[in-house]
Amino acid sequence: MSFSHPSLEGRCVVVTGGSRGLGRAMTLALMDAGARTAIVATGDSAPLRQTLAQAATRNGEQPLVVLGDLRNPSDCARMARELVEGLGRVDALINNAGVPNVGPGAPFWKLDAEYWLRMSHSNTDGIFFLTKELAPAMIERGFGRIVNISTGDRTMVRKHLAPYGPSKAFVEAASRIFAQDLAGTGVTLNVLLPGGAVDTIADVTGQQTQGKTFLAPDVMNDALLWLVSDLSHEHTGERYACNLWDESAPLAQRIANARQCGVDAPAIM
Repeated sequence: MSFSHPSLEGRCVVVTGGSRGLGRAMTLALMDAGARTAIVATGDSAPLRQTLAQAATRNGEQPLVVLGDLRNPSDCARMARELVEGLGRVDALINNAGVPNVGPGAPFWKLDAEYWLRMSHSNTDGIFFLTKELAPAMIERGFGRIVNISTGDRTMVRKHLAPYGPSKAFVEAASRIFAQDLAGTGVTLNVLLPGGAVDTIADVTGQQTQGKTFLAPDVMNDALLWLVSDLSHEHTGERYACNLWDESAPLAQRIANARQCGVDAPAIM
């Protein structure tokens, strides 16, 4: 871990999809920085147990684990209660859970309806229901950090990549609206993306992807820790590509390098 700040000590942070890949890396980095963490997962799994085994090697308490379906409003209401009961409060929510794109994809008319529904609802509903439950308490306290994990612009409109690409376009449009809704409340909402392909397939298949160059899952960590810390208080409604975050540069330069500003009139086509 490179980035650190005293405000991270004891900060209560929820990571959805924290059992594998980017979520695992972010959870462990938050623990190393002194945060109290909770993992939201669909159910017990080998990757979740692996994450908890790795967490056990860190100093301090184990992450709280809360299980449920982020697509289900009643599950999210229950999970929000369990998170507050277990942590005492939720200072930050990292919306990382979702169904990843695996493989080369296919023309939209060849997609299975179940596949379409599972991916589109997981990647869109997954950032809404739990955030809706946790945001009011953040607003009441006048402090909160919400970070939505996204992907690159070209991925959103890449051939054969529906519904994954469009679901991430939804994440970004919703994030921009949510950030405007939260303006002036003390709760910030920003978007993080790796800035390139990350090899998390091994968590799913048990096999390393061969013949390609990938970013490491910990590419997110330094920018994420900054966003969760008090140093990011003036930043909201922004988008950061983590592969451009250079921890060796002064903080202002790191922010400028990684920030990808939106436009007044967004256009897809």
